[in-house]
Amino acid sequence: METGRRSQQDRDEITVEIGYALLSACFLGSVMFAAIAGPAAVWDLSPTVDKVMLITGASVGGVLAVLRVVHVLWQFGERRS
Repeated sequence: METGRRSQQDRDEITVEIGYALLSACFLGSVMFAAIAGPAAVWDLSPTVDKVMLITGASVGGVLAVLRVVHVLWQFGERRS
């Protein structure tokens, strides 16, 4: 781990990588949410099944989004080492 000051280029690289991680995580989370909860919006299902699909879609999408951010930033840290 570096203890000195970072150059502007280093700070810019980190900023871009964080932005990429967040943007790709949002995309992945929304795609997974749509894939799981989408049928609840299209088909006429019972209210219980609708609620379960929405909660499951939000949970899976959120967890995968967090994992995506961790994965991208972890790889970035390993490349810089």
